[in-house]
Amino acid sequence: MSDFVGIARDSVERPTATPDITPTALALSRASEPSWEVIMSTRMIDRRRFPRFVLEPMYTPISARTMDSESFDLEGHAYDISEGGLRFELDKPVAPGTRIALQITLPTADAEDLGPGRSVFVFATVVWIEDEEEPAPYKMAAVFSHFARAGDRDRLLRHFATGRYRAAA
Repeated sequence: MSDFVGIARDSVERPTATPDITPTALALSRASEPSWEVIMSTRMIDRRRFPRFVLEPMYTPISARTMDSESFDLEGHAYDISEGGLRFELDKPVAPGTRIALQITLPTADAEDLGPGRSVFVFATVVWIEDEEEPAPYKMAAVFSHFARAGDRDRLLRHFATGRYRAAA
């Protein structure tokens, strides 16, 4: 983990995606005056850039730290993940807008893959927190700004490609 604290920000991988044009978006682009139904249906479209995958919280531990901290002192579990972000819980709340570093330990069925290679390190920004007034754990979500180590993005995508994860609703 100590290697992660001093990683240079200019030597990181950034998530990339090609834009997809949905049938509704195509219809909107062709219509001179879209109907109310078409406009409302676009609000129901998942606007995420990347597909999300459900994780088993008990088997997907995460560690987090704010950017002003030297150690990963926040512990929790992930609920779902995509190439661009994560929904998770921590025992302490982190305010939206806070920049954090995350270590996500991905579940594995392979006994040979139990080392540090199964963790993905990312820099992220918390975008929402659910019911901060309720007792812990605190559910929140973060959007990834960039992957911390060379190969972390590819490692995450390889996990998605295994077919072990189901798509989140």
